[in-house]
Order: sequence, then structure tokens, then C-alpha cells
Amino acid sequence: MNRNKPLVIRAIWDPEAEVWVATSDDVPGLATEAHSMNALVAKLQIMIPELLDANGYEDVDNVPFRVLSVLQATAHRHRQVA
Repeated sequence: MNRNKPLVIRAIWDPEAEVWVATSDDVPGLATEAHSMNALVAKLQIMIPELLDANGYEDVDNVPFRVLSVLQATAHRHRQVA
């Protein structure tokens, strides 16, 4: 693991469950969810070091990470009837 390169975490909004779902190729076993981005980041700050330790990665004090989020929405046009 490159200490200077932040780990990449993907967060996708699940509109049915109304939660952010996070996964990562950089952190084996990472799969979690939270109702807000702030709550998700708080969970990640705990889970990432634990999962890295469990997978035998180098023991470092600070693990930078970047959350890339995707939220899909629909905009509706209001058409005037002539």
C-alpha cells in the first residue's frame, strides 16, 4: 500500500433504502452503509484500519482515503399546455 496515495472508496446512494453504500477495491472486505455522508465517513474511519489490519497490510498510523460518490436523480420538465 502506497502511504501517500489515498485509498479510493466508492459510495453510491441507494434511493430505496435511503442509504449511502460504500465499497472499495483498495480495502478488501469493505461493504458498509449509512444514512448520511458524514455518518458514512465516521464508519469508514473505524472500519478501514480494522480491515487493513485483518488483511495483513502494513501497520501505519494514518490512512488517507477519498470517497467518490454517485447520486443519481431525475429532473422533471414542466411543459405548458397550449
